[in-house]
Amino acid sequence: MQIKMVRGKTQMKRIENPISRQVTFSKRKNGLMKKAFELSVLCDAQVALVVFSPRGRLYEFASSSILETIERYRSHTRINNPPTTSDSVENNQHLNEEAENMMKKIDLLETSKRKLLGEDLGSCSINELQKIEQQLEKSINKIRAKKTQVYREQIDQLKKKEKALLAENTSLSEKCDSYSSQQAKKDDRDNIGEVEGITDQSSPNSDVETGLFIGLPETRTRRISPS
Repeated sequence: MQIKMVRGKTQMKRIENPISRQVTFSKRKNGLMKKAFELSVLCDAQVALVVFSPRGRLYEFASSSILETIERYRSHTRINNPPTTSDSVENNQHLNEEAENMMKKIDLLETSKRKLLGEDLGSCSINELQKIEQQLEKSINKIRAKKTQVYREQIDQLKKKEKALLAENTSLSEKCDSYSSQQAKKDDRDNIGEVEGITDQSSPNSDVETGLFIGLPETRTRRISPS
């Protein structure tokens, strides 16, 4: 007698044993990925599969691009599932309510603005006037603080510019003094050269002929001019 082993049918419920649950997830996930791949190849279908493990790890498969497949799914959903009439009515009502609330807020802001400018104060009570006064004082204090900050920033910038100009002026003065000293030395050298030239011309070794005779009177030759 041949005994056949009958495989028991798995009951569809959460596996309580964490180890068995992890093993089952790994096996079934791999089988699912394999089936998705076979479906895309055999049937030329565009398949995208996204799986998150119990620990939050992502597993995905796409026959082309998973983003393109998701975008195609969204477009298909928008085309084939247009909003119903009731949804459109509710949406319009919601938009109308938001528009009314915005108009009320704008009116309140306009009224507050006029009161801050000193207009339409006839209906204001003492408490309201005091609140407006306090608000204006706070605004003035903020404006003055900001103005003081701007002044300080401008003064700091001017001081930096002053330092830069002083440094540039000092550098230019040093260059000017150096140039003047070099020019003075050059002039001195030129003057010394001119003096030496004059001295050479007036020395006894020059070839200038004169009519003077230098010597004792006895040795002079007496010259008799013809009668």
